[in-house]
Amino acid sequence: MTTRVNPNIGRVSGYFLLNLVTGLFWFVLLVALGAVSIGTAVIWVGVPLGVLTLTVARGAATAERSWLRATLGVDIPRPYRALPEGATARAKAIAKDPATWRDLAYWLIMLPLGVFEFALTVTLWAVVAATVLLPFYLHWLPMTWEVTFSAGNVWLIDSFASAIPVSVLGLLFGVLSYRVLKALGRGHALLAQSLLGPSRYGVLSAKAEQLSASRARGVEAAEAERRRIERDLHDGAQQRLVAVAMGLGRARSKMESDPDGARELIAEAHADAKLAISELRDLARGIYPSVLGDRGLDAALSSLAARSPIPVEVEVDVEPRPPTAVESTAYFTVAETLTNVAKHSGATRAHVKVSRTANSVVVEVTDDGRGGAEVRPGGGLAGLADRAATIDGVVVVVSPIGGPTVIRTELPCAW
Repeated sequence: MTTRVNPNIGRVSGYFLLNLVTGLFWFVLLVALGAVSIGTAVIWVGVPLGVLTLTVARGAATAERSWLRATLGVDIPRPYRALPEGATARAKAIAKDPATWRDLAYWLIMLPLGVFEFALTVTLWAVVAATVLLPFYLHWLPMTWEVTFSAGNVWLIDSFASAIPVSVLGLLFGVLSYRVLKALGRGHALLAQSLLGPSRYGVLSAKAEQLSASRARGVEAAEAERRRIERDLHDGAQQRLVAVAMGLGRARSKMESDPDGARELIAEAHADAKLAISELRDLARGIYPSVLGDRGLDAALSSLAARSPIPVEVEVDVEPRPPTAVESTAYFTVAETLTNVAKHSGATRAHVKVSRTANSVVVEVTDDGRGGAEVRPGGGLAGLADRAATIDGVVVVVSPIGGPTVIRTELPCAW
């Protein structure tokens, strides 16, 4: 996947001037190693030399990606496949990885391309400097230039004033050179992305693996939620309703023989019925709170903050309202995070900020607790990540020892 880059002209020029040196160095080294490894392959010495050549090419490409990020402003991800254990297996994996051969191709191209970029950069800026500064040359170093036109007219350049038109032309040529070098920088960045970055097939494969893992985590989260609802129903409301039915049955049997006892049983059944209603209401709120559907995230999160045992400041700016799935995920992410903060962080206050970007809703929960939080399998933060993964969201935890802790969740959203 390529991204549009707009490199700084000074960094572009510096890169083109230095690229000849680095390109020549790696070209000579890799060609020499490759030639020796091919020549000695018949006696098996060339095999490890060949692996060394490919490893050097990968290392040089890794350094080049960092250099391109600093100069041309292009961020190229590492395209390599994971390496297995064992020297032989790693050597085979390096040799079979298409990204290794694209790295090698890049360095073979860099010598002629580096010569061209170096020569063009030096020529353009030398012409610009010579023409723009010509009036000063004539002022400090008197000389005479004659420019003869096809009609026989002669333009005599022998003073500061007579060289001003040349300086203006130099400025115009400088603008043209600026555009040419910027375009060449973007072209070089695109070439580097295509050779040093992951291929389209690799990007799509990684995306497919990510989506597959996200869907699997979503299914697990949904199954865990279903089991929680079943458990809450069985252990809570269902038991209350069974007690209500049994109490009413006993009261009916005592209605004639013991009216006072029957009234006590009916009162107990009535109390159990109210508790069952309360538990069902809490359970429904845990599935999808009515205030969220009626009034949106701001009101729902303010309600959560009001129930929190520690002071919580809420800041919400997501108008227009995001889709229901995003809203509910954001709500439960904040609810579970505040629960964890109250139980484990030792914080005295927390801050919840929900904002939107062009393609997502960003939820940040910050607390002033002791820090040290991390994502562990089966832990609360892992549950947050699993919930966010149901809609391809990402959870990032920053929690140094001593705090503060920031839990940032980014939820993809189409507005």
